[in-house]
Parts: sequence; structure tokens; C-alpha cells
Amino acid sequence: MKKIGLLLILVLAAAAFYLLGGEQLLDPTLYRQWQADQPVATALVFGAVYVLVTALSLPGAAILTLVAGALFGLGWGLLIVSFASSLGATLACAVSRTLLRDWVQARFSAQLKTINAGVEKDGAFYLFSLRLIPLVPFFVINLVFGLTRVRLWTFYWVSQVGMLAGTAVYVNAGVQLGALDELSLSGIMTPGLLGAFVLLGLFPWLARALMARIQSARVYRDWQKPSRFDANLIVIGAGSAGLVSAYIAAAVKAKVILIEKHKMGGDCLNTGCVPSKALIKSAATARTVRAAEQFGVQAPAPETNWPAVMERIQSVIAAVEPHDSIERYTGLGVECVTGEARLTSPWTVEVNGNTLSARHIIVATGARPTVPDIPGLDQVPYLTSDNLWQLRDNPGRLLVLGGGPIGCELAQAFAALGANVTQVGRAPHLMPREDAEVSHFIEQRFRQEGIRLHLGAKVHRFERTDTGFVAHVSDDQGQHTLAFDQLLLAVGRTPNVDGWGADLLGLECRDGALAVDGFLRTRFPNILACGDLVGPYQFTHMASHQAWYASVNALFGWLKKFKVDYSVVPWATFTAPEVARVGHSEASAADAGLAFEVTRYGIDDLDRALADGSAEGFVKVITEKGKDRILGATVVGAHASDLITEFVSAMKHKRGLNSILGTIHIYPTMSEANKYAAGVWKRAHAPEKILSWVARLHAWRR
Repeated sequence: MKKIGLLLILVLAAAAFYLLGGEQLLDPTLYRQWQADQPVATALVFGAVYVLVTALSLPGAAILTLVAGALFGLGWGLLIVSFASSLGATLACAVSRTLLRDWVQARFSAQLKTINAGVEKDGAFYLFSLRLIPLVPFFVINLVFGLTRVRLWTFYWVSQVGMLAGTAVYVNAGVQLGALDELSLSGIMTPGLLGAFVLLGLFPWLARALMARIQSARVYRDWQKPSRFDANLIVIGAGSAGLVSAYIAAAVKAKVILIEKHKMGGDCLNTGCVPSKALIKSAATARTVRAAEQFGVQAPAPETNWPAVMERIQSVIAAVEPHDSIERYTGLGVECVTGEARLTSPWTVEVNGNTLSARHIIVATGARPTVPDIPGLDQVPYLTSDNLWQLRDNPGRLLVLGGGPIGCELAQAFAALGANVTQVGRAPHLMPREDAEVSHFIEQRFRQEGIRLHLGAKVHRFERTDTGFVAHVSDDQGQHTLAFDQLLLAVGRTPNVDGWGADLLGLECRDGALAVDGFLRTRFPNILACGDLVGPYQFTHMASHQAWYASVNALFGWLKKFKVDYSVVPWATFTAPEVARVGHSEASAADAGLAFEVTRYGIDDLDRALADGSAEGFVKVITEKGKDRILGATVVGAHASDLITEFVSAMKHKRGLNSILGTIHIYPTMSEANKYAAGVWKRAHAPEKILSWVARLHAWRR
């Protein structure tokens, strides 16, 4: 009841302010009439009005600040506004805390917990930065901080100190405006007024620069910066992110040192993308031979030569290896060092007993396969994407743990090559990031190929038996004991945040990944990170994408910084058929509250797909409601990873479905599916009234 009463008082006060002509209190002429007779009383009344306006979060605080300068001059105006604005802001904060905090805490406790943790750790400085740089509206800060646990006294004094510089700039502008005798070109073009306007425009930039200097001083105060550096840039990790970072830096003639403790090329070349796609090609070949009779070709049932399959994978890696080799990067001007790197300061790295220094450092240490904490797992010689490629025999009964892209690709590939595969996923569907119809499509295909699925399942424990191993699993069908010979863990990847000095420098993590800002900077602005280490997308092409921003921001951030663009991010899962997506799915668009339409074209009707015997799948496009603007696209079918590129390009360059429809596509190709999907959208948006009149015109002309 107390809260309701307080709310009614506030509403009535705000209503009374306007109904009783309170806006007149923003008029400087009113105060000028009082000031001549009662200057002290005028100042007190003005201050009280300022407190009232800010406490009720009413519009007009900026105008009152200018009025204060015009009425009282720079000194007294600054004094009055400084105290009145801080007091009013504190009252608004207290009101917000009283009325809203419990309600918000009850409904958004998880989100508010994170905010409160940040405020408790660095609340005063964070508030100071918001007050100093006037980018967030004054009243918003008052209300939002009322939801946190910051003390009101802390809120008051930090607000007063933080707003002092900005208040002075606005009061000074009011002083210059108050000095105008008439609103004319000669009056406006005075040095004082022009200077005040210039200062108003420059203040956010100056405040931001000052804030950066203050933050830098706080972060680096315990470290001694070298007077000279061995290189412009040190890159730790020679995977996709590290290689591209070093390549770009060398291309702009910077001195670069690239450090890798294992193999050049990282996981993508040695244990990830390259070997898995080579395995998938072998599986596709076996699948094609089995289907040969459908194309009029007689062929015996394929037999998998496992050593030959694995040797071919190694030969593919060897063929790609020169692209990422030390020799190539040395030729590009990169100094390559083999060894384990460890940060010893924000500018120095220790490797092989030597200390190297650079003005900037990029950390690209990647990620490793996640090993879940399941009882009995230590009794099982499990496989991951790291050691899988050492197999030389049929894994027999293969249990694949994980229903994401890696688990699905490997499960289907091993099944096609003759393994007896069972796949267990914690989510209720395979590929849980995709729409339900995509998951159902792949699940149906997997079951047709003999893969046994246990979805929405939990693995309770592993056990060694006389005949192999068993996993005790439960799902909505009950309890299961799954016997297996080999276990493949594919439950995700864990960023490598340990072992290179992050703890020494106090670099923070967020959701298991290294925390960086939008420019890929850590808490030390000269230390950047990219790739799987930081997320949010663990793709090779995303690592390369981030690497451009990391290297450019490292070398040229003093001149111009670039925030990473995540607006158009494509990915593909190389199952058979492939699944590719860019942007929103139908589910994610609905979750985001977007007004959208869904257009679907079945590839089973496409001429080239019919000729190839791959007439399955679909193209699904999410567009803004009533417009051809593409919000996302999903392709399921043969060569989906190639077909999605047209939608990626269209979204990147802000072209819609009309543009795709107006583009000539070669016949007969799979790419026509994109054009036909655009055609489906066009027919659904045909101007029926106009077409009815056109039909009448044609009838009249016959």
C-alpha cells in the first residue's frame, strides 16, 4: 500500500506540474523579474524547481541548465545546478528503488544479478563514466541505478563529481546565450557563443578521451611499460584466427611475431574442418556406390578400407599444410616461433626462456573438445575430434555423445562407412539451434540410415564390461543400457583460457570464454583476442572475420577503431543433405519479437535436383512482413553450403528477394532453388487488384 500511495503522489505531482502551468517555471523571463528584487529567493526557488523536475524525471533539465547560466552566471549557475541536479537525481534513484526494484528482482533476477555484480565490483567508477560522458540520458541513469544495490550516498557524490564538467559546459552555453542582445547573425557570431557551441559539440569526445585516459591509468598502474618493443604485434596461436591476424599485420608492413606451441594451422587444419570433410567425402562415396543401381550402374556393395580412409585424410591434411606453413608465413614477413607462450605483462611474452615485447598482443589460443564430468568416464578410452584421426579400424559399436553439428557430421559419416552408430543428445532434437522442421528432417534421415537416436537424454554413468563398455542413459522412453566399443565425445568446445597468463594479468572470462569488448579488446586495450577463445560463434570463417578486426584495431586503433560486425553470420552443417543458415530462423525471429513472413520452396521440385537424384530438402526464407528484406534463410539439401552464399551476399549488401528474382541463374543448377523461393514470395505479394484490371485489359484486347 505504501508503494501505491507513493506512486499516486508522484503521478499527481507530475500532473499538477503541467495542469497548473508548471512549464512556465522553465521560462527565464519569469526568474529575471524576481531576480532584480529578491536574488537569493530566486536562486532557492530555481534550485527547488530543478530538484522537482529531475526527481520526477520530467523533461526540461537541459533547458533549466542553460537558464541557470543565463540568470546566475557561470559560478553561481554551476553551483546551483550541480547540487540541484545531484539531489534530484538521487531522489529519482530512491523512488525507482522503492517502486520497481523488488518487481524487477522477482522477474529478472538472473539479468539483474549480473548487473549487480558489475556495480558491486566497479560501481562507482562505472557510474562516474556514465555521468562524465553524456551518451546515456540523465533520467535513464537515475532510474536504472535505482534497481541496483549501489548506496544512495555513493550515487549522490559520484553523480555530482561526474556531472560537474558537463554541467559547466552547459551552464557556460547558457551564459553566452543570456548575453545575446538580439537574435541576429552578428549577435550569434560572437567568439564567446561560437566557442560555447563548439565546446558543447566537442565535450562528449573530450570526455570520452578523458575517460579512456583514466581507465588506462587504472588498468596499467601496476605495470612498467617497455621503452622499446621487439615488434609491433605478437600473435599467440597459429590457428585460423592467429594466421589471419599475422597475415594482415604483415601485409601492412608491421613487424609481427607469431607463436605456436603445436602445429601451424591449428584445429581446423589438423583435427577439425579439413580431416572431417575428408572423412565425409569418403562416406559420401560409399553412399553413392550403394545407390549406384538407382542410376543404372551395377556395382558390388562397398567395403570400407579403414586404414586407407584414414591415410587419405592425412594426405589431404598434408596437401593443405603448405598454405599454413612456417615457410609460407616467413616468406610473408612473419617471424614464426615454435614454443609455449605466456604473458608476463601487458606488453611482454615469455617463450622458450626468452622474453619478447610488442606494443600490441593478439591472443588466439582457440578451444578444445569439451569432456563432460560423467561418472565412469575415466574407465573408457574415449575419442574426441583431437584423437579420432588415429583410428585405423572400424570402431564397431560407436556411441556418439552430442547432437550438435560435430556430433551429427561424424555420426552419419561413420554410419555410412559401416560403423554401428548410436547417437545420444541432451537436447530434445538434433541440431537444436535450427528450426524444428530442420531437426525432424535430419532425424528422419539418420533413422533411415540405421543410426539409433536417444534425444532429450541424460547419461548417468559409464561402465566397463567383459565384452566392452556400457552407458546408462535415461530419456522420455525410460532407462537404457547402451553397449558400445568406442565412445566419441562431441558435446561442444571449451575455450583455452588457461596456460598462457590470463590469470597473471587478471583477464576476465564471460560464459567460459575470454571477455572482450566490441572491438575485441580485453581489459588491457593493447591486448586483443579473437577466434574460438572469445566466441560467440566457433567457426573457422568467423575466426578469420574477427582476425581482421583484431589486427586492424591493434595496429590502427589509435586512429580509428572498428566494432566487429555480427549482423550477417552464415554457417553450415555438412550432413547428407547439408544444412546451411544465415541470419534468423523462424524460431529466433519469433523469439526476437519481429514481424516477419516465411517463404518456403521445396527442392524436390527442382529440375537439377531431380536429374541428380537429390530431390529433397527446401529453401526457407524469413523476410520482414510486407517487404522483401531478408532477415534470414535456411537451406536443407545438396550443396546447401554453396546455395546459402547468395542469401549471405544479399543480406550483406542489403538486397532483397526482388533482387534475387531479377538475377539470371544458370539452368539447370541447384542455385535456381533460391530464385524459385524468391518467386514464391513474389506470387504471394502480387498486386491482385492491379492484376484483375490487367486481366480485363487483355480480355478487351482479344
